[in-house]
Amino acid sequence: MDKTELAEIDMKLPLMENFYTVQGEGFHSGKAAYFIRLAGCDVGCTWCDVKESWNAGDHEFVAVSDMIAMAQESTSKMVVITGGEPLMYDLEVLTIALKIHGFNTHLETSGAYKLTGVWDWICLSPKKFKQPLPEVFQSADELKVIVFNKHDFKWGEQMAAKVSTGCKLYLQPEWSKADEMLPQIIAYVKNNPRWEISLQVHKFMNIP
Repeated sequence: MDKTELAEIDMKLPLMENFYTVQGEGFHSGKAAYFIRLAGCDVGCTWCDVKESWNAGDHEFVAVSDMIAMAQESTSKMVVITGGEPLMYDLEVLTIALKIHGFNTHLETSGAYKLTGVWDWICLSPKKFKQPLPEVFQSADELKVIVFNKHDFKWGEQMAAKVSTGCKLYLQPEWSKADEMLPQIIAYVKNNPRWEISLQVHKFMNIP
């Protein structure tokens, strides 16, 4: 047994839930994906729809090797690590193990913590409550700004000024405000076509 295999067994992370579904947001929307949702978050979004993920102590700490075995039960090679805020933990062992087993690694993060891990795709969804570190801005493949009110358009432009030129830009209505904000997002994208619209299509399909 090599060092990587030993690390997989020894390292445990707080797992809130894991499930096989279809990615419902952003650039990879519509693709089959296996999700690993890690518990623990101190960013504190008032409109968060998974507040039960905030306290890591409420959830079981699971060995990386067990997470890999669970992911292998799916037929997709896309694994999305989300939270909570997954970058609260060192994700090097988990992502290397996933890569060794043939998975593509996708991260969903607020960017508020140091970037660790080996990634094929990084979705940065910045929050005003605890803004991203500069290194995460520059590593992002996708910037997803949640629009809760009209002031978020200006804030989104401030965030977009910090990412690399190749980063995809998305505006996504906060689910409870979609009826109010989506018409404004549509108008904004028509006037600023470098932005695209992301919708939480998994909620329309009534899947996780």
